[in-house]
Amino acid sequence: MPSLQSEIERLAGAGPLDHNSRARRTFLELREALTRGEVRAAETIDGQWRVNTWVKQGILLGFRLGELTQMDIGFTFVDKDTFPVRQFSIADRVRVVPGGSSVRAGSYVAPSVICMPPMYINVGAYVDEGTLIDSHALVGSCAQIGKRVHLSAAAQIGGVLEPVNAAPVIIEDDVLVGGNCGVYEGTLVRARAVLGAGTILTRSTPLYDVVRNEVYRATEAHPLEVPENAVVVPGSRAVRRGQAAEWGISLYTPVIIKYRDAKTGQSVELEDWLR
Repeated sequence: MPSLQSEIERLAGAGPLDHNSRARRTFLELREALTRGEVRAAETIDGQWRVNTWVKQGILLGFRLGELTQMDIGFTFVDKDTFPVRQFSIADRVRVVPGGSSVRAGSYVAPSVICMPPMYINVGAYVDEGTLIDSHALVGSCAQIGKRVHLSAAAQIGGVLEPVNAAPVIIEDDVLVGGNCGVYEGTLVRARAVLGAGTILTRSTPLYDVVRNEVYRATEAHPLEVPENAVVVPGSRAVRRGQAAEWGISLYTPVIIKYRDAKTGQSVELEDWLR
């Protein structure tokens, strides 16, 4: 959508836009394209993930243009009128179980996704087919979730709108994210990885691979990346200097303890029964 992109980039650098009907129409066009999954905040090109900065600029444009309004969907809340709650129908083929879930307009939720209450999907997120979002799970703004992913109870997938060129959290196909996991700051989790319950992944936390004898770290140019098929669990490493060493203190770190095999695959096959 080159014309939409160029118009959003122009508006992003413009001055005040209060009550600008043309700008609002442009934003609504973007919001509907996001809702339909026609544009994404990040996408793969030749196997490499690329951030679409202009999409994030457009989402931020919606916040600039929006005015507080009272909305009623069985209960009352107040938010920017440019970001209402999405309404689903049978034609969408998204299974939203009753009990307090919310999905913001401008997020794509593919047919066959299951939303268990309460859960939340923020604007700009992309959730692909067959994914299960369990209770108390969060999909943050612009996060990219692949096919057949299981976000277990209380999993937190961080969002990012600013800086606009920052990569969002990306979870590729067939990943299992265990309960109470937190994936933040643009971390990339490659296909078929398994994150054990309580695993936290950030830019500042190194990932230790005891199978391949490697240590993975984020750099200025690249996020922390979890390899394909990696099975990651919470671990610790001893502090060897100063008073902390004398006190026997250890620091949290995620650890790759194995790579997914047939046995691991069987242990997550129960997901199919939930669908």
